[in-house]
Amino acid sequence: MSVVERSVAELVKDIAVKAVQASRELSRLGSAVKDAALLRMADDIEKNAATLQEENKKDLAGAKERGISKAMLDRLTLSDKVLKGMAEGLREVAALPDPVGEITGMTTRPNGLKVGRMRIPLGVIGIIYESRPNVTADAAGLCMKSGNAVVLRGGSEAVHSNLAIAGILRAAAKASGVPEDAVQVIPITEREAVTEMLKLEEQIDIIIPRGGESLIRFVVENSRIPVIKHYKGVCSVFIDGSAELQMAEDIAFNAKVQRPGVCNSMETLLVHEAVAEEFLPIIGERYKEAGVEIRGCEKTCEILKDATPATEADWGEEYLDLIIAVKVVADMDEAIAMIEQYGSLHTETIVTSDYQNSKRFIESVNSSTVMVNASTRFSDGHQLGLGAEIGISTTKLHAFGPMGLEELTTRKFIVYGEGQVRE
Repeated sequence: MSVVERSVAELVKDIAVKAVQASRELSRLGSAVKDAALLRMADDIEKNAATLQEENKKDLAGAKERGISKAMLDRLTLSDKVLKGMAEGLREVAALPDPVGEITGMTTRPNGLKVGRMRIPLGVIGIIYESRPNVTADAAGLCMKSGNAVVLRGGSEAVHSNLAIAGILRAAAKASGVPEDAVQVIPITEREAVTEMLKLEEQIDIIIPRGGESLIRFVVENSRIPVIKHYKGVCSVFIDGSAELQMAEDIAFNAKVQRPGVCNSMETLLVHEAVAEEFLPIIGERYKEAGVEIRGCEKTCEILKDATPATEADWGEEYLDLIIAVKVVADMDEAIAMIEQYGSLHTETIVTSDYQNSKRFIESVNSSTVMVNASTRFSDGHQLGLGAEIGISTTKLHAFGPMGLEELTTRKFIVYGEGQVRE
């Protein structure tokens, strides 16, 4: 039967079945083989940069014709910097300790049985994502290092880029003694491919969606497979009354402006009333120069005459753009209440010079990443030392926050006996 004659369901299942076999072979490979494959992948990404960018141009041209937003175009672009970051991420993953096979908690029971737990791969990871073709390399690298096969289904807007990257990764894997089917991209752009992928509970062990809220909700509603997710990133920065204002200004500017189209950019700025009169005009001027639209509470609008009055919807909005919601709060209690009511459990920062306030903020705010005196833009697996990230989870089960190698494994019990039988 030709590819044309085969149904979408058959094609997707065939890919998943191959991934299962590859995952079994991959789980038995040592760290040295996996690391060599990752290093070769990194080298080959750099060697083929020009080819990758040519394929990426096809995607960019199509995206512009469809009127895709500036933020999505930014995510879609394979710039020199992005390609370099992909290669460096693969090398950093190769340098990280291999979690597979680690034994922890070995204890001896009263009957003499020795009981411990060994870290093992999850098996086959399904990734569904939009734009960002760098995810193809990041996900493949982390999955390979942790002994998992990966089935990738990128958005139609990035199909040329994703297939080109995957081709390079698969060739490098095969040349290094790793099964090439450990890395696969579903080449079908129709949404039916996603629907069929989400039915394969016997082949795919976990699904990780990366993209807009509508995509993630579609995956959750239609998947028979466990889903690790975050719906959106409504990240907040709280400027405490004790904050050093130059530091606060730099953090608030970086968190919003450095790259507004990503989920760890700040969407809500909370300012203690004790410093609002002094701080808001300063940051307001910097935002104005950068083209940031401010949507403020009543007190904010009294201080910043150019601000637009915020609506109730603004406090929980993920703009992914040069727009920010600003609220003057009476104290930390009000700031925390705002985060609890409108936040998305992604990332929150306090800017403060008071140790007790920083301690209270960290203990009280239950987002997946909580920071003191640092930009929310550091909420990223690469920046936090994971080498790269497979995604960010705000679901608390089975992972919480940026997910790296350890979060792509589970643990099995191992038991050593000397002939014991249960009475």
